[in-house]
Amino acid sequence: MRVILPGLVTTVAVCVLSMHSYGACVWRVSDDTGKVLYLGGSIHALTSTDYPLPAAYNHAFDASAHLVLEANPKEFRDLPKNVLKAGEYPKGDNLKNHVDPRTYDYLRRFFGLIKVPEEKFSRYRPWLLAEMLEAPQLHGLSLDLGVEGFLIRRAQMNSKPISGLETLKEGMEIMSGLTDRQSETVLLLTFIPTEHGKEQFATMKEAWRRGDTETLWRIGHQQFRDFPSMEEREINARNHNWIPKIEKYLHSGQIYFVVVGAGHMGGPDGVLALLRQRSYRIEQL
Repeated sequence: MRVILPGLVTTVAVCVLSMHSYGACVWRVSDDTGKVLYLGGSIHALTSTDYPLPAAYNHAFDASAHLVLEANPKEFRDLPKNVLKAGEYPKGDNLKNHVDPRTYDYLRRFFGLIKVPEEKFSRYRPWLLAEMLEAPQLHGLSLDLGVEGFLIRRAQMNSKPISGLETLKEGMEIMSGLTDRQSETVLLLTFIPTEHGKEQFATMKEAWRRGDTETLWRIGHQQFRDFPSMEEREINARNHNWIPKIEKYLHSGQIYFVVVGAGHMGGPDGVLALLRQRSYRIEQL
């Protein structure tokens, strides 16, 4: 549910500065029998100025018979209702009973400044308040313009089947399964300004456009430095859970295009590293 906040530098300039040769954030994965799968890294929310997307996304889409995302978009219809149900305290309970008094006092003052009454914000668990504060539209971004949004529209126009690597419930449990202390930590971390925030967002999006997964991983890994168990929960554990499913798609006899957040690709526990450990051939497009 989180978004890699995205800037734009020309591909030529980026490649010269980085002194590396990259392609797009799309790969062709194959086994020793010639079976093929395409793998794509996504930015979940973008703007109209980010179009057109790198041509590799259309190439992988056109070469594939199935599109696989983190979650099946058919489940999105129930997302607001389910998130609200999971993130709202039952009647008779509220936020004040679940966080440190100092945290609650800070939140009361913060929400007071933006004219949100106490009886409204105190209905919600800290993780849901964090999600609300990090909503893409607050940063000028649109989920409809993200990579998944673009591919979903193409799939619908071409009657191409779409499925998910995990259920909506499994995805929600990343946050809804947190303890009170963990949930409070997630919320408090949203108030810590990121050093060189805008420049970092631009760097991340530039890295995504050129398929530089290690830069994406290093930036993401640094963002989890104050809460490493959350990186394990949100990134690493899911990567490991996805691998058997990705292998099943690869060996199915049909060609799949699997698209997940670009932050899942790099690093020692990234999807690419885990597939390489299984001796698959990986070619960047």
